[in-house]
Amino acid sequence: MEFTPDSSSRKPIYKQIAEFIEQGISSGELSPDVPLPSERTLAKKINVNRSTIVAAYDELQSIGLVVRKKGSGTYINTDIWGISHKRVPNWGRYVEDGSFLPNLPLVQKIRTETQKNERINLASGELASDLFPADQFRSILAKHPFNGHLGYDHPQGNELLRETICHHVEDYKNICISPDSILITSGAQQALHLIVQCLLKPGDTVAIENPSYAYSLPIFQSAGLRILLLPVDKYGVNPDDIIELQKKHRIRMLFLNPDHQNPTGAKMSVSRRKRILDISSEYGIPIIEDDPYSLTSFDGKIGPCLKSMDDSGNVVYISSLSKIVASGLRIGWIIGPQKVIERLADAKQQVDFGHSVFPQWVANEFLGSPQFGKHILMLRKHLQERRDLMISSLLKVSNNETDVFVPEGGIHLWYKLNEPVDEYRLLDEAMKKGVAFVPGSIFGSEKGYIRFSYGRGQKHSIEEGISRFASALKSFA
Repeated sequence: MEFTPDSSSRKPIYKQIAEFIEQGISSGELSPDVPLPSERTLAKKINVNRSTIVAAYDELQSIGLVVRKKGSGTYINTDIWGISHKRVPNWGRYVEDGSFLPNLPLVQKIRTETQKNERINLASGELASDLFPADQFRSILAKHPFNGHLGYDHPQGNELLRETICHHVEDYKNICISPDSILITSGAQQALHLIVQCLLKPGDTVAIENPSYAYSLPIFQSAGLRILLLPVDKYGVNPDDIIELQKKHRIRMLFLNPDHQNPTGAKMSVSRRKRILDISSEYGIPIIEDDPYSLTSFDGKIGPCLKSMDDSGNVVYISSLSKIVASGLRIGWIIGPQKVIERLADAKQQVDFGHSVFPQWVANEFLGSPQFGKHILMLRKHLQERRDLMISSLLKVSNNETDVFVPEGGIHLWYKLNEPVDEYRLLDEAMKKGVAFVPGSIFGSEKGYIRFSYGRGQKHSIEEGISRFASALKSFA
């Protein structure tokens, strides 16, 4: 076996070895009648550690290409040469080669670790269970029997729910539309996927905020898009930065989260909103407005959202009930030109044949009831209390030297570390102490920040969680 590993390759050496042996098996160069070299022999010949050969053989065994016989050695699996010519596919390679990219490993790790009950979860971007309107939902299910159609619903979503959303966005957001301009989606995440997959093509350039939740999503890279970053300050994106990028690149689409932006909590000024809409009209750049948090404004002042100010039809608007009612309900919506909505509805139909009837029914009953307004008032009050508790806890453990932007709504707190610290190592240490957060660089290019979610933290656990974080941080002093 003549093989030299490529140390400059990003592929692990054990995988290179496994693939080389697999090619030898496929070509017939390696005979099933002769055992493969022993781990020690092959390690010495290729000049690698024995553990690397063990990992390569384990990889081949996991896909059925070799069998390990204790005391005898490693052999090519003769079953793959049988009459039926059966062979186990290399699922690992299929997983690696798919065009739809997985979440970042760190995002996957945080999601896995926060499932453990002993962890205080200040990372997850959802509401705590005591903020869900569970009693109202139980009342709806008890008092209002479901009499709806159990077959496939309208491709754009249940018509009654779309009519209720029309009233909702007019009452709360000053957006006047018809049900034909709405598509019901499985939360805002599916809405973003549909827009990226249906309205853009590989090689297109899009501009997103920096930092931004969108930065953490692999959907843009999966679609082969080029991403440009727009810095966010306490007033949101600077319109001049959009013009500067447009002069150098042709921006095909602009993704913005103007109200209580995730992760910074910034609220874009009205003057900037107007200017961005002017730029959109001048250059013909469509805007995707993601609005999960505007109803949480602690002072009750909502908007004006970009869609309500849009006279040209340049804004496609996304919102959902995930961040203000219940994440598990999976009800979101897209508002846009009818031609766009029909295109996205067709794509959604291909994926899931339309949204489930039961969540739509429950959402319609709750969204159209007086209980919704009472719930929002309760939510604002409790979120503000949790924000204040988290800030006071951070001030307490940092001797009032904390650099933190105070959001006026939303569920996230953007915290700046006072000293340079490897935020990934800090997260590992914090999770050992039983608390999770999200390192800021997941959301953008700048390091030295952390996102805490006070919406997910229970009141009694926020103070303890910050104390555990402070203990982890001290170990780096």
